[in-house]
Amino acid sequence: MSSLASPVYQWIDSPEALDAACAQVASAPVIALDTEFFRENTFFPVPALIQFAAGEVAYLVDPLATPCTPAFRQLLQNSAIKLLHACSEDLEVFQHWAGVLPTPLVDTQVAQGFLGEMPSMGYQKLVEFWIGETLPKEETRSNWLERPLTPSQCDYAALDVIYLLKVWAHQAERLEGLGRGHWLHEECASLIGQAGRSVEADGQWYARHRQLWRLDPRQLEAYRLMTIWREGETRRRNLPRNWLMSDKLLFAAADAMPKNRYELAEVEGFKPALVKKEGDTLLAMVKKAQHCDENELLSRWPDPMQPAFKQRFKALKSVINTKAAGLGMASEVLMRRRDIEALVMQDMASQPLTLPQGWRGECLADELEQALKELSK
Repeated sequence: MSSLASPVYQWIDSPEALDAACAQVASAPVIALDTEFFRENTFFPVPALIQFAAGEVAYLVDPLATPCTPAFRQLLQNSAIKLLHACSEDLEVFQHWAGVLPTPLVDTQVAQGFLGEMPSMGYQKLVEFWIGETLPKEETRSNWLERPLTPSQCDYAALDVIYLLKVWAHQAERLEGLGRGHWLHEECASLIGQAGRSVEADGQWYARHRQLWRLDPRQLEAYRLMTIWREGETRRRNLPRNWLMSDKLLFAAADAMPKNRYELAEVEGFKPALVKKEGDTLLAMVKKAQHCDENELLSRWPDPMQPAFKQRFKALKSVINTKAAGLGMASEVLMRRRDIEALVMQDMASQPLTLPQGWRGECLADELEQALKELSK
C-alpha cells in the first residue's frame, strides 16, 4: 500500500507518551500541527484530537485522556516553525487546551495567498496543487469525540500533518524565490497577536456589521456596547454567540433604542423570556449611550451608496487591484474590503488616515494616500 493509504502514526493517551513524543521531535526545524474539535453548543472549541509531525511519523494526542504537559507547551513555543492550515480555530484550541499559542507560526493558507490568486484554498486542494495527491475527505465531518477512533479517522488525521510538511517545502522554496518570506512571517505573527487578545477584540466586533451606516452615533454606541457585552458573556458562559443573542437582534435593539421593557418587547425577535432575562442589561446600555458625552461618540458611518463614498472606494480599489495584478496575488490579500471602507470613512470625516503598515504599507500606503489627495483637489 502507498504511504498515502497507510501513514505511520502513534496514538498518545498518557502524559508520559506525550512527553516521549515531544522528545522525538524537539530538535526538528519544522513541526506540523492540526486539531480536531467539537463546537456546536459551546463558545470555546472542545478539543477532540491534537496532531503533530516533524517527518513521516504522526503523533495523535487524545486530549480526552491526557492533559497538556509542560513538555508540549515548550514544544509549541520553541524555535521551530509551527505549520498550520487555516489556523484561526486551531489557535483557539491550543489557547484553551495548552494555555499557549504555537509560535513562530506559518499558516499554509496564508502562504498560498502570497503565491497566487486563490487565497482561501482548502487543504485538500492545496495538497493536490503542490503534491498531486488526493487526500481522503470522508472523515472531515465525523465524530472526533467518539472512542475508539476508527482506523480511517486516524489515517485521515495523520495525513493532515504529514502532508502539511510536504506542501510547506514547496511553498517555502517559491516564497524565497519571490522574496516574500518576510511578508508571510509578519502576517502570521499578526495572527498570533490577534488570537492572543480576544477580550480586546470584543470592542471591534461591532465594525463587522454591514449596515452600520443606518445608525446615528448614539445608536451606534448602543450597538457597540451591546456587542462588547455579548462577546464577554458568551465567553463567560461558554455559549455560542447566537444562543445568547445574535448580531441581528442586537442591531435591531440599537436601532429601536427602547426606553423600557415594553418597548424592547416590541422589537422584532425579542421573546418574553429573553426580555425578562436580559432586558434590564440591554436597556442599561441603551441609557448609557443616550447619556454619553457628544465628544465620546463615534462618527456616523458614511452611507456606501453616496457618490462621494463610491468615488473614494473605487479609487482605492483601483490602486489595490493594479498592485495585486502586478504581484500575481488576489486583491483581498493586499487589503480587505472593510479596511478600504474604514479609510474612505476617515477621509470623508477629515480624520487622520490609518494607512496599512508593514509589508502592506510598503506596497500600498503612498499610492493610497495619493489617490485620496487627487480626489480632494
